[in-house]
Formats: sequence, C-alpha cells, structure tokens
Amino acid sequence: QVQLVESGGGLVQAGGSLRLSCAASGIFFSIDSMAWYRQAPGGEQRELLASITSGGSINYADSVKGRCTISRDNAKNMVYLQMNSLKPEDAAVYYCNAIVKPTRNYGPYHYWGQGTQVTVSS
Repeated sequence: QVQLVESGGGLVQAGGSLRLSCAASGIFFSIDSMAWYRQAPGGEQRELLASITSGGSINYADSVKGRCTISRDNAKNMVYLQMNSLKPEDAAVYYCNAIVKPTRNYGPYHYWGQGTQVTVSS
C-alpha cells in the first residue's frame, strides 16, 4: 500500500508564497512520475499543474508557468511545489499524485494524497 501525505497549505495574502510538500511512504518497487494537481471550489475536475519524472523531466501548466517550481527528492520519496506570486484564483485544494509500480511486474498505478487547502486573500 502506498500513501501520499501533503503538507504546507494554508492562508496567504495575494502576492505571497507557499511551499507544498508531499511524502510517499509504503512498500513499492518504484515511483515514476510525481505531480501536483488542484481542484477549485465547485470545480468538477482536478487541474494538472506540474509533473516531474524520476529522471527529472518537468512540465508545467500554462496557468502556473513562471510562478511555480516543482522539485523532487528521489531518496526521500518526496515532491515539492514552490508557489510564488499567488493570486486569489489559485485558491483550491492541492493534491499530490504519484505513478507507482508496487512490484517490478505490476502497475504502474496512480495514487493520490488527501489534499491540502490553499487559500489566497486579496
């Protein structure tokens, strides 16, 4: 079983910064890509913000490009999202996602964290 636990959310003023962290734990063979998503209040779908592979290849959504930086510590099975110049429209629940192979011959499968709330005051 793989568990993802996010932290670092909270209330911040517009223009401020937050750093989200996500720790993966459990028994697994490998973690391929890790990513951050968000779901706005009333939103039906989660928006992919940034992803990073185990080899370090990174992609960003246009909505956060230039304001956010994703990074990863493979040794600690952690992924981070540094968010700068936050706007009220960035308010959402932010979710960590990992694509994990539980064993060498199974998967990969998607796993999700429980989410962390980010609130941006204007």
